[in-house]
Amino acid sequence: MTLRASLLSDLENPHLSVSRRAEIRCEIAKEYENKGEYEEARKILAGYWRRIGEHPKLTDLDQNASAEVLLRAGVLTGILGGKNQIADAQEKAKDLLSESHAIFESQRNQKKIAEAQTELAYCYWRTGEISEARDLLKEALARLPIDSELKAKAIIRLAIVERGASHHDKAFRILTKHAPLFDRIQNHTLKGSYHDTLGNALEDLSVLKRRRDYVDRALIEYAASSYHFEQAEHRCFLAYVENNLGMLYFRIDRCDEAHKHLDRARRVFQSLKDLGSMAQVDETRACVFLREGRLTDAEHVAHLAVQNQEKTGRHALLAEALITHGKALARLERYGAALLAFRRAIDLSEHAGNTSRAADAALAAFREIGKLLVVSEQGQALSGKGWVHDKRAIEHDLIKLALEQSKGRVTHAARYLGISYPSLNYMLRTRYKDLLKYRTPVRRRPPK
Repeated sequence: MTLRASLLSDLENPHLSVSRRAEIRCEIAKEYENKGEYEEARKILAGYWRRIGEHPKLTDLDQNASAEVLLRAGVLTGILGGKNQIADAQEKAKDLLSESHAIFESQRNQKKIAEAQTELAYCYWRTGEISEARDLLKEALARLPIDSELKAKAIIRLAIVERGASHHDKAFRILTKHAPLFDRIQNHTLKGSYHDTLGNALEDLSVLKRRRDYVDRALIEYAASSYHFEQAEHRCFLAYVENNLGMLYFRIDRCDEAHKHLDRARRVFQSLKDLGSMAQVDETRACVFLREGRLTDAEHVAHLAVQNQEKTGRHALLAEALITHGKALARLERYGAALLAFRRAIDLSEHAGNTSRAADAALAAFREIGKLLVVSEQGQALSGKGWVHDKRAIEHDLIKLALEQSKGRVTHAARYLGISYPSLNYMLRTRYKDLLKYRTPVRRRPPK
């Protein structure tokens, strides 16, 4: 008998207390989560919590049962909110998880405090708040001196957070240091996640260190990951591996194979109605189209990825999609729109404290449109004066170029840049007064 079947059988006991019945339902929900069956997990909690945005009904439950229901509702709010593109879902998830955390703290239950912190950290990671996610995971691990599945989950998520901050060596060290733990645990979902995340780290390092042997190692890790996710019957995570394989084959210039893996991933996510994950696949495919020189296709698919990530609240993934969209726009010579995409990616990353992602966006802007910019011609890839200065430098020189190409006509320059005439006129009068000399004189209308 499986654990889920055993727990369902326990629910038939008429002598269960109200609180114990709630705790068992939370355990069953967690089992569904472990296989990616998130709607089924939500349904098993329907007596206490039915939908995102609704606070769980905790009447007659003791403190521990209340905290467990809040924890599961928070986890599912974060997952389903991202999947179904529900506004503010991650903030709602943070509120529920924080409430659960507070109850566990009042009970001084170190393991449950760590579990709440691990789940709360993942919500912060989804919204791009890297520092907060890292701090929570380190606190959680400090409470977990003994190896366990929860410790394994926290380690994987810490590696994911470090990778999100572009600390690829650090992510790799975290995973390799704890390899013996993942050899011992029996949870196929966690084992699959470990191999998948290690494959991601090796893939990143293969680019940074130009190590082809890391590509081969990454392929081995992805194969191991697929095996464990198949054993866990976790379709969603299997599709993530397909997306990762698509990116890896793109990086080694095997675009036909990349498209095959991306097709498989998108079909699964489409069947699961997971628009956020479909957007990740679309962003990867846009990268492949760029490599193939299919610029119109790349722009279309990247734009779709941006639109869908806008609704998920996952700022790190939105910034990544914006960078890819900016590249496509720049290569189509839509420089004004490209600048806006790069600038938004920098702003999102800065706001989240992710300076590495902000650097990626700024460098992409210089590489794609640097040939048009005075700052690039002077050999200053980055000024060293901060991202705001560099953004303004790009903006300043693109406006100057637009005015020169439009022979000083602000209306035409604004159209070239993809912004409105009033916006450009305001920028000239306030932020870039030195460029007023490039515009044609304002024509005064004769009095009537």
